[in-house]
Amino acid sequence: MHQEKRATQEQRTRALGIYSGLLSSFLLGWAPILGKLAYQAAVAPMTLAAFRTVVAALLLLFVYVLFWPRLLKLGWRDLISCLLVGAINGVGSLFYYSGLGRIDASQASLLSTLYAVWVVIFLGASGQPITRLTLLRLAASLLGAALVTAPWTSSDASSYLGAMLMVASAAINGWYIVMGQWVLADVPARSATLYILTGMAVTVTIARFAGNTPFEPISMPGWQAIVTLGVTTAFSRLAMFFSMERLGGVQTAIISLLEMVVSLALARVLLGETLSWAQWLGGILLLAGTFLARQDINQGAAPPPPFNPMDEARDTAQTSGDG
Repeated sequence: MHQEKRATQEQRTRALGIYSGLLSSFLLGWAPILGKLAYQAAVAPMTLAAFRTVVAALLLLFVYVLFWPRLLKLGWRDLISCLLVGAINGVGSLFYYSGLGRIDASQASLLSTLYAVWVVIFLGASGQPITRLTLLRLAASLLGAALVTAPWTSSDASSYLGAMLMVASAAINGWYIVMGQWVLADVPARSATLYILTGMAVTVTIARFAGNTPFEPISMPGWQAIVTLGVTTAFSRLAMFFSMERLGGVQTAIISLLEMVVSLALARVLLGETLSWAQWLGGILLLAGTFLARQDINQGAAPPPPFNPMDEARDTAQTSGDG
């Protein structure tokens, strides 16, 4: 009886993780579309990255103060970990929105799916063995990325830079997910989301001011795109970490493929973007590479985080106290 109840609870937990991952993917799928709409309203990429993250962090803080004040309490070590993970994601977002300004939203969406591949690469570097399947997946993903970028169709150097920025963003976001999964081993998902997003907001805001460029006037359509993007960012991050807490980083990354489908559909309907047959083939290869990644790690379980001397010092102090 106890085992049946436990199995039912595990199924329920997994179902909640899947639903949260799907919701996160749907909301994240709007990111390149809203970004393009903001650019059409003459919002600069750095300004968009900074303002949308600040809006998201402030929105979450308001929700937490109103409904979950107990989740605001966090130990200083966990707080620093969350802020560090947020800083990593903040750097990734700067690459993402800079790249988005140089290529189509459809291309950006396809290239950003590479982060699921990077998740497995980083976990592999932490102890997961590299198999032939891993090498096959990497080959499929690299070929897919080349076809999606389609460098032979454009002589614009800016589009090359945009594609490279997207690949760099995917790599950083892959590391962000790995780090986030390790943080979630000790921190509740909702607490982690707020402080990770806060670290992200601080990072991109510092980067925006460090640019020494004056803030451009923002029109009403520009603000509408920024605020909408901030709202989707806040709740997509909350749903994503809720999913990671229950499924693990790799499984959440696999579910996140819906993000690409949403982005491609919206880009076609709202922006009128189309892909060539070669780019569609590249997208299929990217999908294949990402699905093969699922076989590399059993049930999305990440290896333990790397050794941290602070952990040893804490454990030693606790042992001495118990004695």
